[in-house]
Formats: sequence, C-alpha cells, structure tokens
Amino acid sequence: MVRGTVRLVLPLLLLLLSACARGPADTPRALVFAVAHAPASLHPLLATDAVSERINALIYRPLVRFDAHQAPQPGVVRWQAIDASHYRLWLRPGLAPFSDGRPVRLADVAATLRRARDDPASPHAGALRHIQRIRRDGDHLLLSLSRPDPRLPARLHLGVAPADALARGDLARHPLGSGAFRLLAWQDDGGVLLQRRRDGLRLRFAVVPDPTMRALKLLHGEAHLVQNDLPYEMYPVLARDRAIRLQAVPGTTFSYLGFNLDDPVTGQRAVREAIAHAIDRQAIVDHLFNGHAHPTNTLLAPGHWAAHPGLPDYAYDPARARALLAGLGHGPGHPLRIEYKTSTDPFRLRVAAVLQAQLARVGIDLRIRSHEWGTFFGDIKAGRFQMYSLSWVGIRSPDIFRHVFHSASLPPGGANRGRYRSPEVDRLIDRAERLPRARAAPLYRRVQAIVHHDLVYVPLWHEDNLLLTRGVARARPRPDGGYGFLEQVSLAHE
Repeated sequence: MVRGTVRLVLPLLLLLLSACARGPADTPRALVFAVAHAPASLHPLLATDAVSERINALIYRPLVRFDAHQAPQPGVVRWQAIDASHYRLWLRPGLAPFSDGRPVRLADVAATLRRARDDPASPHAGALRHIQRIRRDGDHLLLSLSRPDPRLPARLHLGVAPADALARGDLARHPLGSGAFRLLAWQDDGGVLLQRRRDGLRLRFAVVPDPTMRALKLLHGEAHLVQNDLPYEMYPVLARDRAIRLQAVPGTTFSYLGFNLDDPVTGQRAVREAIAHAIDRQAIVDHLFNGHAHPTNTLLAPGHWAAHPGLPDYAYDPARARALLAGLGHGPGHPLRIEYKTSTDPFRLRVAAVLQAQLARVGIDLRIRSHEWGTFFGDIKAGRFQMYSLSWVGIRSPDIFRHVFHSASLPPGGANRGRYRSPEVDRLIDRAERLPRARAAPLYRRVQAIVHHDLVYVPLWHEDNLLLTRGVARARPRPDGGYGFLEQVSLAHE
C-alpha cells in the first residue's frame, strides 16, 4: 500500500540521514526559518498570500491589533467613537519610528487608510469602502462614514507605511515599516533576510520547497525553525532528536474544497453534495494528519464569537453520494469527470490522491492538475478551475464573510472566487456590519447556515499549528500561525 510504504520509508530515511547530522555545524549568524514558499509581496496593504502577510506583520506595526480574544486594541492609533458614523484617531505616544528613522505621522495613517480603501488590488477595500472622509482635525484624524459602523476599529488591522513610500509604489520589494524587524536583503532563493531592530538579531526566511529537505536542514542544524508544511509522519520522527522541540496548538487555519459555481458541472448543488458525502474527513485527519486537524463545518474556529456552533455535518455517506450522482445519470460505470487543481506540495498531493480514491468509489473521476504555487494561485484568482482546495489562515474577524461570500467581492474586487451570488447573504452581511457584536452574531450565524446549505465550500478541517525548533529559546506557536513569537525568540546553545 502506498501510504504504508511512505510511512515506513520516510522515517527510516530521516533517521539514517540524521545520524550524520548529530552535532550541527557552527551556529549560523542568522536565525533560519525554513518555509515552503517565498513571500510574493512585502506591501503591507496588498499582500494576499500567507507567508507575505506573516512576514509583513513583523515589518509593519498595525493601526489596530487584536488581543487573544480577537478584540481590537490600540496599535499605532487609539480611537474614540463620537457616534457610530464618526471616529477620532490619535497617534499613540512613544511609537517606534519607521526603520529609516522617520517618526510615524498622522499623514502616514491617513495615507494608509486611503490606499487600503481605494486601491482596486487591496483585499481591505470592501471592508473600508464606507469610510467616506478622512481629514486632519488638530492632533487627530476625523473619520466620517457613509453608514453606521460600531465595529470599525476591528477593520483597521492594517500595517502602516510612510505616505511617500505608499505613493512611490515600491513597497512590495522595499518595505518600510515601524515594526519589530526591518528588511536587510532579498535572498537568491526568493526569501528575505530581516534584522530585529531592538538587538540586531538576524532572521532569514529560507525557501525550501521540498518538505524532506526542510526536515533535513533542521536535523543538520542548517535551519532553526520549521512551522507546518511537513508530512505529518515526520513530526514524531524529528521530535526524537533531543536537540529538536515539537510544539502543537489548535489552529485557526481552515481548509476547504472550493468550486466554480458558474461551471455547468460544479455549479450543480447535487454534485457538490455528492462530493461532500463521498469524503471521509475523519479518516483523512486520522491517517494523513496523524490527528493534528479537526473536522469542521465553518471557517471560523470553535470559540470565535461569531462562529455557528451547530451546523449539521455532511456525514460520510457513499450510498447517499451515489444516489445523488445516479439522479444526474452518473455512477461508477459512467463516471462524472471533474478537474481538481492543487499545488505541487507533496503533502497536498497526497491529500488529493486520497480524495481522488474516495470520489472514484461513488462515480466521480477526479482529474488532478498540480502546479507550482504561483501558477496554481493565479489560476484560482482568475477563475480557471472547476474544483480546488485551499486554506484560509489567520482569520480574526467575520469581515471574512464579505470578502469571500458577498456578491460585491467577485474578483478582482474580492475573494469570492467561486462566483457565489445570494441576495439574502448580501443583505445579512450588510446588516451585520452595522451592528455591535452581540446583535451581529446571530446574523453572521445565519450567513454561515446559508452558505453551508448552499455548499459554496465543502468544509474540511481546522489544522493544528506545529512548530519545530532547534537551538531556539522562547518560541511559542500561535493559533493563527503568525510569526509574532519571533519578536521574543533568541538563539540558544544546544
């Protein structure tokens, strides 16, 4: 059996190679974080991939940050609600300057807000479009909204950059922020070399696409940190090395199957329901994730204030899946062909192979098309797909529902990549955004119930965050998978 062979050979390979890796080479001058993908953009307002956003959070301080309960807290600014349609923003005292030494000014805050609201490429534009006017009024900015919004501060989680740098448009390659780190250089592999501003610690994000090579770099002492992005059977093997520490926390990363709803095949709800019933999510979690994931029915993690706690499962039911497909004239003898796009990541290809086998049993011929990350993600954003799998990472706010389900967020104006259109969902999102938490929560739960019934996504699981470290002190993984813990870490003697 292929899975059994991989589970046997891979640990043996790692153990054999690790025998040569005991006693790593001299500690490098930089802390090395091995990642699967290069950051695509270090622009604080336009980046959309997870690695870019997580690195940007080290370089740029946000206007507003979130605490452990996802409640907004002052970041670069503090605020006062005059009423639900007018806000004052002040700079907080004692702010760190930008990495070139310039102080953060109100003009920089205003320019950041305008760019996030007005740039067609901004993923924040939909959530900020109602900021009608931004003007300076003495020692503060006055924001006037086109509609009441008692939860505006939660929408201001935006990295702040200097106004002139935003105007030049070169931040994607030459970031300039007031965060804990600054960029020293881009690396030949597409990674970046950062420096922690308070003490000069260097941090290199090394791009290592192959997961086995990432593991070997950790074993050899050529990397100090690896977070996720490894086949799950590698983790216990690596953790046997006394120099390596494994930490795991329940995560907020939500994985799902997405569909092109304009496609004549995947646009049929019966097809999507058949797929949902044909997938044995628990078996995948148990055998591929080694239990480090948790089946879910909605993208908000359990415990989030807006999460729906009682959505029904699309239970594993191959008989139901076959009946749905038979009603469409398909079955094992006359399979329905669907093209499925994924990345070239070996673990995601293994998941794809299991999905392919499970769907074949009910009469779906899943044609897997894998591409390197840039091509794959570009196809998804452009709508060149029938079916795909991706993950949403670092979700903090139900604003995500506008970004991915509202009809105003069809690409390129948002991430409604399946081209979902529901007037009722639009109305509920519009209403909820005008209400405080307690009154908005039931509306957001209704949104989740509708999109779950419509099967815009087939929800899969929330993945744990697993952090492997070697020779690093004070590293603690975060539920959202962010890199903020790197502000405190230090190299330790092994």
